[in-house]
Amino acid sequence: MDGPWVGADASIAALRTERGHLLQFRWLSVVAMMVMALVAFPLLAPAHPAQPLLGVALVLTAVNLALMAGVARWLHVREAAFLQLLIDLLAWAAFLYFGGGVTNPAISLLLPVVAVGASILPARHAWTLAAVAVGVYSMLWDFHHPVQLADAASGMHWHLAGMWLSFALAAVTVVWFIVRLNAALAKGEAALLESRAARARDAYVVGLGNLAASAAHRLGTPLGTLRILSDELARLQSLPDEVREDLALMREQVSHCRDILNSLTREAGQQRAEGGGLEPVAPWLRAAVAGWQHLRPAVTLQFEVAAELAAEAIVADASLTEALQSLVDNAANANQAAARGDAAVEVSARPSGKMLCIEVADRGPGLLPERIAAARHAPGASHAEGMGVGLMLAFAAVEHHGGGLDFRLRPGGGTIARLLIPLRAPAA
Repeated sequence: MDGPWVGADASIAALRTERGHLLQFRWLSVVAMMVMALVAFPLLAPAHPAQPLLGVALVLTAVNLALMAGVARWLHVREAAFLQLLIDLLAWAAFLYFGGGVTNPAISLLLPVVAVGASILPARHAWTLAAVAVGVYSMLWDFHHPVQLADAASGMHWHLAGMWLSFALAAVTVVWFIVRLNAALAKGEAALLESRAARARDAYVVGLGNLAASAAHRLGTPLGTLRILSDELARLQSLPDEVREDLALMREQVSHCRDILNSLTREAGQQRAEGGGLEPVAPWLRAAVAGWQHLRPAVTLQFEVAAELAAEAIVADASLTEALQSLVDNAANANQAAARGDAAVEVSARPSGKMLCIEVADRGPGLLPERIAAARHAPGASHAEGMGVGLMLAFAAVEHHGGGLDFRLRPGGGTIARLLIPLRAPAA
């Protein structure tokens, strides 16, 4: 349903971008008029009056300056473009009227104006420009000031040379303008596609949140049952010490799961990132990393925070904490997938300009670029490295906070995930 509207929006955005190029196109007309009035006519027809030709060029210069000052900003972008191109046609009509009419090789410079209009204007405006151009050409056939060349014998030679020059100038102008317009259109359409993909991802995240709330409610009963059973087993005196240690770890993990489920409701009511949640960097990082380490105590973790971050703060909510913990968890899974379970997951943080730079490094098999690109907008299939929904949610959370997330290969093997989050002035 939104296809035609998307195309129209992209073309209007491109046309706004091309407003400066239209002005450059018009300055090219001024330069061409000036060269003909001050060089070509005095050289080939010195007796021909140059004042009217200069007058047209000066009037077009004044119009350009007025447009630069914004006199037409009250018009719709398409109406303004049509008005500007119509002024160009009329200016060339006046110039050619005083400069020999259809006998002037510059008559072919009417065509680039029509071509540019056809590429950026609605059909009715483009056809209007074409009709005006044909009418101007027809009128100049009979109504114009003739030019008397100083050397009539060489007149055909100079006429043909002028036709070649006008054709070359028209071809270069049309190609230059339309190529830039197509580039602007492509850029606008790419931005629209990116925005549409982001909306689809946000809708998926909302649906996933509803599913998580339902799962939290439904998982409460089986977790409670597991806790009761683990408590009953812990009371048995005949359990070996190693089994008792495993059972204690199991009870602890069940408690963590219950705490996570109970926190879902609280976290859903937290303020969004744009509304508050200013957190000192170092304590927030330590709490996030410690929360993850509590869930996976057997994994070796190296954590380092630059001293420069002691007085810095960021805007953070639960989603950003989950994003960081998901990346750390993925790094630990990557180490295990590469049979490097003894390798440490390395987390470091430092300032990078006005951004907080957090790097999570592993010694895993590395990530394929296409997997990362796909995970930006949709969850991937489950696999050993665990890069699925968590990575998509990490992208969404970091971008929601005005930051970025990228990945690069680590020297010696592995991957480095880098989060960039805007730093904020700490609360007084």
